[in-house]
Amino acid sequence: MKNIVLTGTGSFMPDRVVRNDYFLNQDFYDEKNQKFETDNETIIKKFEEITGIRERRWIEDDMNTDDMGFIAADRAIADSGLDKEELDYIIVGQNAGQVIKGSNQSDMIPSIASRVKQKLGIRNKYAVAYDLLFGCPGWLQGVIHMYGFMKAGMADKALVIGVDALSRIIDIYDRDSMIFADGAGATLFEVREEEEKRGILSYSAVSDTFVEADYLFMDRSYNLNHKSNARYIKMMGRKIYEYSLINVPAAMKEALDKSGVGIEEVKKVFIHQANEKMDDAIIKRFFRLYNIREVDPMMMPMSINTLGNSSVATIPTLIDLVRKKKCRKNHEVNEGDVVLFASVGAGMNINAVVYKF
Repeated sequence: MKNIVLTGTGSFMPDRVVRNDYFLNQDFYDEKNQKFETDNETIIKKFEEITGIRERRWIEDDMNTDDMGFIAADRAIADSGLDKEELDYIIVGQNAGQVIKGSNQSDMIPSIASRVKQKLGIRNKYAVAYDLLFGCPGWLQGVIHMYGFMKAGMADKALVIGVDALSRIIDIYDRDSMIFADGAGATLFEVREEEEKRGILSYSAVSDTFVEADYLFMDRSYNLNHKSNARYIKMMGRKIYEYSLINVPAAMKEALDKSGVGIEEVKKVFIHQANEKMDDAIIKRFFRLYNIREVDPMMMPMSINTLGNSSVATIPTLIDLVRKKKCRKNHEVNEGDVVLFASVGAGMNINAVVYKF
């Protein structure tokens, strides 16, 4: 049978570490443009308790989104041992495009995927490169795209990348700016003829836009004294939290039920690193859908504590760390393990994929 399997991973985390105390002297304003009266030490302490973020990575001034994507992709290709000229697709999930330091203007021409392909030095013109905008679930939606191409016989080898440089589009006067980070993760998938079923088993995906489309958006700085027409990433945190707790577990269950795999076989859940408290609540609600109250503490690898929320990069980065045994708490995946990938983000979009190693 034909399996669609993960054969290589790579990631890039910037060297610049930005700890929470970086924000101690920052002026924060709310959505009504009023300065917070609460002292920053209290704000930061509460932020860390909720999100789990102690520090994040931001790129240096001379680096851009495509640089991160290229490094992660190059590492994934090397990990797989594949000849890069054999790639059929290069799919890049991203949200902000190429934003030069000091500009805040998104440069989407050419696409990040085209830039990455060029940096990789790929001459094969039939290696189709394109970007995919699907919010934080962009990398996972790219995997779903790739899965469809391979099931249809349109591709045998594909590179799917998740990359974002959110530090270039944050409003430094918005306390939510502390959540966002930069990074890149790349994954290489191939079609393999094998006797036993493994690889991608099933998926689910939804887009709720009737009311929820504006839960994440771009707007001007909350500080009216900041004389700029630039627009920055904004979010309705409470609405996203409430929406996610209901809808993400349902999407995960739909994907798992489609796979024919029992809940007792799931070894790990790789979930978008959005907010530690929210992710923990999502996992618990997911297992409760199967009447399971106690969840194995090793079920959910986490990287948000030290890497922050790098949007589409969080899951592929996390997979790379776990595969290469670089994730804290000694998380690992072994042959035959069934895992779930799940994400939620701007749109609002949700997706989930069941995968067997």
